[in-house]
Amino acid sequence: MRRLHNMTQAYDWGSTSDIPRFLGRTGSGEPVAEMWLGTHPLAPSQVETSEGLRPLSDVAGEIPFMLKILAAEQPLSIQVHPSAAEAREGFDREEAAGVPLDAPTRVFKDRNHKPEMVYALSTFDTLVGFRPTAEILRVFSQLDSPTINAASATLRAKTGFKGIVRVLENLLIAPPPAAEIAQLVIQCKALVHDGVDIKRAYSTAAMIARHHPDDVGIVVSLLLNRFTLQPGEAMFLGTGVIHAHLSGLCLEAMANSDNVLRAGLTRKALDPEGLIRCLEAGMSRVARVEPGYPSFSTEVYHPAVEEFALAVTQVSPADPDGVALIAAEHSIVMCIGGGVQVLNASGEKITLSRGETIYTDAADGELTAVGTGEVAQIYLPGPNTPDSELKDLVGHRPVRAIP
Repeated sequence: MRRLHNMTQAYDWGSTSDIPRFLGRTGSGEPVAEMWLGTHPLAPSQVETSEGLRPLSDVAGEIPFMLKILAAEQPLSIQVHPSAAEAREGFDREEAAGVPLDAPTRVFKDRNHKPEMVYALSTFDTLVGFRPTAEILRVFSQLDSPTINAASATLRAKTGFKGIVRVLENLLIAPPPAAEIAQLVIQCKALVHDGVDIKRAYSTAAMIARHHPDDVGIVVSLLLNRFTLQPGEAMFLGTGVIHAHLSGLCLEAMANSDNVLRAGLTRKALDPEGLIRCLEAGMSRVARVEPGYPSFSTEVYHPAVEEFALAVTQVSPADPDGVALIAAEHSIVMCIGGGVQVLNASGEKITLSRGETIYTDAADGELTAVGTGEVAQIYLPGPNTPDSELKDLVGHRPVRAIP
């Protein structure tokens, strides 16, 4: 077991208070958007050793997963993550072209795909996936503008996923003028005032306009499903799924990648053509992930990916001998509430307060947590981890994702 030191990211959409408060620190007044845990070269964790701090990769090699704390005070960019094949092709193309990894125009930061799962630590709002065609037409029916009218005609002529992608492509390649977007926002606000808000489409557009008043993303948001997660709920986003997180604090478990194709609501480089290419067929393509229960104290969230699973464990004096954590080849353990002490099979002990983290591996053997608190653990699933055989304690059902 080794204690971790992790890097934060100060993106402009971040919260000035949520992550500092979670870590028990005083905020600087500047936004803190994310804290990264893992071996990604853009923000690698460091481990404590007898010789001082060293990169986690020196001890663990390249870990296939990454965990983030994400705190959104403003909407994130409209984005899509590429598949493994698209990531390899895009990374190699930019490498051959000599685009520096830290260049503002660089899109592919690595050769990995980026499926991810959100685990809410607060009420968490997000836009994910396309609404069904009929629902988009209902949303558009209350609005009047040249762009909306043309989009409605496109959807009537070409229903389903292909029609929605055509509308999105038209919006991104030839965005409506700022004055037309402003008039649409006025219409959305009036509809909300009159009590008309089809599945929160108009209130979402009006909210986004407060932060990005002339952005085509306001119009794109009308195409997308809005979801709200409560604390302790999880949602899986596969590659090729369009999304834009809106607000809240969460854990993000993902494959070890920072590949993002953006098409609005950001000052970062846009790649609308690349985003369109990476879209995968489907409507919402999102799943609320229901946990499995290896014990009464632990919930395990394992979406349909090989790189990661997430366990959340409650620790209390009701278990005087401690609660077993997941023993895996690679694991990062974070205290997300209260205070706990983690012990390995050799009797080593590390005490964790909220926001503090450790790295564990197979050499640690069985792991036990004692104290009063809550622990989140991202780990590499394997033949000896419980996720492949988990059963629901009540209904004896396998772990499954609910669309």
